[in-house]
This record gives sequence, structure tokens and C-alpha cells, in this order.
Amino acid sequence: MFSRQSRRSMLAFGASGIALTLTLAGCSGGGGGSGEGEDGNVTLSILIPSDEATVTTFDALIEEFEKQNPDITVETETRPGGAEGDNIVKTRLSTGEMNDLFQYNSGSLFQALNPDQTLVNLDDQDYADKLAEEFRTVVSTDNGVYGVPYGQAMAGAVLYNKTIYEELGLEIPRTWDEFMANNQAIKDAGRAAPIVQTYGDTWTSQLFVLGDFYNVLAEDPDWAEKYTNNEAKFVDEPALAGFRHLQEAFEADFYNEDFASALYADGVSMVATGEGAHYPMLTFAAQQLAVTNPEAFDIVGTFPLPGENAESNGLTVWMPAAMYIPKSTEGAQLEAAQKFNEFMTTTDACDIQSVTIPPQGPFVVEGCELPEDVPAMISDMQPYFDEEGKTAPALEFLSPIKGPALEQITVAVGSGITSAEDGAAQYDEDVKKQAQQLGLEGW
Repeated sequence: MFSRQSRRSMLAFGASGIALTLTLAGCSGGGGGSGEGEDGNVTLSILIPSDEATVTTFDALIEEFEKQNPDITVETETRPGGAEGDNIVKTRLSTGEMNDLFQYNSGSLFQALNPDQTLVNLDDQDYADKLAEEFRTVVSTDNGVYGVPYGQAMAGAVLYNKTIYEELGLEIPRTWDEFMANNQAIKDAGRAAPIVQTYGDTWTSQLFVLGDFYNVLAEDPDWAEKYTNNEAKFVDEPALAGFRHLQEAFEADFYNEDFASALYADGVSMVATGEGAHYPMLTFAAQQLAVTNPEAFDIVGTFPLPGENAESNGLTVWMPAAMYIPKSTEGAQLEAAQKFNEFMTTTDACDIQSVTIPPQGPFVVEGCELPEDVPAMISDMQPYFDEEGKTAPALEFLSPIKGPALEQITVAVGSGITSAEDGAAQYDEDVKKQAQQLGLEGW
């Protein structure tokens, strides 16, 4: 087990790439080609996202797990993010060719996997009792619980460069008008790109919409229920605001010049180095910051996406991703997969995650705590978690409906190709298809 005192040295270790030499498992039926050898040893195959921080972390987790379970060898295979990765997961589940274990989203994307038919129910496992109720609800159906967490809870917020704010004498904005005024001051000073956007990774374009949901609930606490019942739309206020903000920021010429091609990692580096002042993003960016710019731990801060009312300023919160076992995993592989899931709910696994990557928010496993020296990005979040009513779950954790085309629509709105109203209307039509597929009443 890694000690917490070595967190910063381990971050340098992760950034160096020493831990990135992983064996990729093949993808044949019944668990990706894994199996039980003649000596009784088991090879377990896990499908994980391909980003460097995740790969580094799983390498460290697997090393410790194999020490504790010498009869199990774990191999990993990586998949891309975004829609392409979603399609790989869904295709493998539908064909029975999924790896023995896989890491994937919780919430609405989890629900779209048809979990009662495709995943192993963990309700009968003792380790499932260690999961925080807030997390259980986002990996469960009426029939069971299906996942254990990878990582911590996080927020959809604005990452910002503290040095720029200090140099220009800016204060944290609590309303959209104040935020836009700060952006104008940064632009006038020629100090940096006021807002970083990274549409080369299309999924990053969604944060102005998704991260604004705290503000939507602040205006209408029943909005998610109405939305699920087809009684509320994104084309109407208050949900239209996120689309409008995308359009307004583009029209004000606040984006970096290469916003159409820049990638997520570029965006994190830009706000870390001062090339960009603001980056609407999930706070899991602390992981990327550790890989590319660990020297900026105290420079990159966080504040909520501002809405119309300063009194109701707060954070939109996401639950962590999860580890799932497909029903195609059987026999010795199933037993080994359960052991790995159990390991993921131990303080050993939580401590490793705190060492290899900076926390992105609080853990959701009983007994797991954050280290004291968290990055500013995370410590800036804590006051909102500590004060009742200053956090709210993202829409995907209150409603099973999330249309697959949102990232393409928000790219178009944020690029000036589509108006906010047209983009919102397109997304309302997009979610209609998924709601009908889910068999929801009223659609």
C-alpha cells in the first residue's frame, strides 16, 4: 500500500510515464480472452478509458491488487472516450464480448446499458454495503445495484487561473453578468484567452449546459421531474440559459483562437500556464493537471458556473464512474472480478487513488478520506460541500434521459453555427428518442 505522504513524488512518477507499460488484452467472447490456467491462476481482463491519468491509476491499483491476490493476473485494454467509447461498450455488452470488468459512467449512461439484462447484480456482496447512498442510487435499478466507484464525486464548474485574477484585481463572479465583465477585463488587458474551449474533444463542449444545472434547480426545484415527464424543455427558461451562455461567449470573442481543434489536455494546460483564464470543466481535471502541470496545483482554482442570482450561487455535482461486471463473466473470472470490485471499496484502493492522482472531490466509500494537501481546485470546492444547499446533483443523476447528440449540438452553438434556441430545440428532439427507447410515460 502506498503512503499518503508520498503523493507529490508519486505524481511525478505518474507523469514520467514509468507506469504506462500495460499489456492489452484481446477481445474475444466471454471476457476478452481471459481464463483460468492449468495451475489454477486466473487472468482477468478490464476495459478502461485511454486517458493517461486513468491508465496510470489502474496500473498502480492492479499492482497492489496482484500483491494481495497472487493467483490473479490483471490485464487492461483501453477504449476512447466520448461517443466512440460508448458505442464500444454497448456493442460488446450486446454481443457478449465484453471484458471481465469495465469502467464506465454512472447515472443516465449506466441506465442506457439495460443493466438488469447485461450486468451482474452486486446486492448480495458485503462490499456493496460500504457504498454511500448517494452513489448507490446512480448505479442501481429497482432490481439491484451494479457498480462500485472509481474515483470521487466531482463538480462541473469553472477552472480559473488565480494568478491572472490577482494581477487584474478580479473577484470571483457570482452572476453571469459579473463573469462576462471579468472576461472583458481579461480580454482588454491582453493577458490571456478569457475562456478556453476545446472542441477537438467534442465532449468538453457540454459544460456550459450541464454545469449550469444547479442554477436551473435553484429557479425550479421540480425541473428534473418535469423534464422526465416531458413537461419541461431545454428550449425554455431556465434551462435555455446554458445554451445562451455558449452563444454569448462566442459572440463576445472570448474563446481561444484554436478552440475548434484544441483538446482537453490543451485546455487544462492553458489555464495552468496562464494562456487561458477560465475553462468550464469537470473537476476531474485535477488528474490531468497532475500529469501535465503539477507545478500549478496552487494556481488553478474553481468556482461555480454563475447564474442570474448571486444568492443561489452553487455547484453542480457529479458522482464518480463505476466498475461493472458483465453477465458474460462467469466461473473463475466472475469470482476474480468480484474480488477486484471488493478491493476497489477498500482504504488501500482509495489511498492509491489519492496518491497517483489528485482527488477531484470527496470519496463515496465508507472509511475513505481525502489527504490534507489537496490541490486548490479541490479545496475551493469544499465550502460549497460544507454548506447545506450549495450543491446539487447533475441532471443525469435525477433523470435517466440524456440524448447522445448533446456534444455535437453544443459544439455547433459554441462555434456560432447554430443559435442557442435552435440548439436547445435540437436537443429536446434528441432526448425524445432516448425517452421513447426507455419506455417513459408521456413521451
